[in-house]
Amino acid sequence: MKFRRRLRSRLIVSFGLFGALLSALFAVSTLLLQSWLEDALIARTLADEVDQYVQDLRVDPTIVEPFYTRIQGYVTRPGRADIVPDPFRDLPAGIHDVNTDLGVFKAAIAKEDDFWVFLTYDISDNRELSRRLVLALIAAVLFFSLLSLALGVWSAGRVMAPVTALAKRVEELDETVESSNLQQHFPDDEVGQLAAALDGYSQRLHDLVERDKAFNADVSHELRTPLSVISGATELMLAQDDLSERQRDRLQRIARAARQSADITTALLHLVRSERGGDQSWPVQNVGNIAAQMLDNYRPLISDRDLKFKLDNDEGLSVIAPDSVIAVILANLVGNAVRYTDSGEVRVQVKRGQVTILDTGPGIPDEELPRVFDRHFRGRQSGGSKGSGLGLSIVRRLVDLYGWEIDFANRPSGGLSVTIRFFPDRDIS
Repeated sequence: MKFRRRLRSRLIVSFGLFGALLSALFAVSTLLLQSWLEDALIARTLADEVDQYVQDLRVDPTIVEPFYTRIQGYVTRPGRADIVPDPFRDLPAGIHDVNTDLGVFKAAIAKEDDFWVFLTYDISDNRELSRRLVLALIAAVLFFSLLSLALGVWSAGRVMAPVTALAKRVEELDETVESSNLQQHFPDDEVGQLAAALDGYSQRLHDLVERDKAFNADVSHELRTPLSVISGATELMLAQDDLSERQRDRLQRIARAARQSADITTALLHLVRSERGGDQSWPVQNVGNIAAQMLDNYRPLISDRDLKFKLDNDEGLSVIAPDSVIAVILANLVGNAVRYTDSGEVRVQVKRGQVTILDTGPGIPDEELPRVFDRHFRGRQSGGSKGSGLGLSIVRRLVDLYGWEIDFANRPSGGLSVTIRFFPDRDIS
């Protein structure tokens, strides 16, 4: 299917089919015209010869039958045609094609009241010539078809060379290059106009991306200062000994929220820069500890719901990545589980190479599962005011950036199962 979809291949096939069809039509028309003209000419000649011989015979009854190398004539009385060869003897008056053991003949027969005239013409050589003509025309059709195909290959190569060159230069473009300047490599024709349009589009896209990166980087940078102030203030206040338990709990919630906001800021900055850092750029993170922190952050949000948090961390899991990235991913997934689970439990299972978040909520309709990572998508189970549809999109982008995998599935017993595989290319069984 790939061959047939390429524009160059379509041009080649079109040339080949056009040449073959044109050659075949020419050959068929030649054969039909040759056969028609030959039959008409022979038939008219024989008819004229018979008529002329009948007239001459009436003038001079002693005239002998005509005899040539390929033409033979017979004159008999009605009902007495013994001298006429069997294949022609019983034929009615007119022009006939007759196949005999001696060859193919065209016969002209005139039957008068007082005598019958038979005139035969051996057309075996004509049929042999026609057969050879057919073979020659078939060879010509094949030759011209191959010639058309070769011409198609050559023409397609010439026609598609600028387009192929443009496509190659577009593939080689670096996103960091400010201006592609493709137009300078092509003449002022349709391809040159396309190159100029791509240059303009590339410039506008580059400007848009740069503005987006600058905005996100500025926002991330500017948020760090107030978040640092909030974190520092809460740490100082938590250091006081005269705080009540209620005040200390509220300050801890503020500190966790500030830390979570800082993680989100750092993770978004990685997405803006589309960088993950080398494997040696980050320390080894204990995923179980980060999962425990996320569950602690969401405990105050369950209020009076009959909802329990459970963490299964029997097997240690360490990942080399920024702790903020892992924290943002787990926070979004645990937050979704808490948001849509009214009762039951939210369980986080830390296993070898993966983390699974299980809940007892309503789950997601199977037809909506492929769209859970779409920006602003909110399914039928989302309710009227729950979520903005951005969290899972951010999760998917972070997972793709670091080469991890994430799967959503409905649990047979009810609820949702979300699994993150940190080493999808390794055998961790």
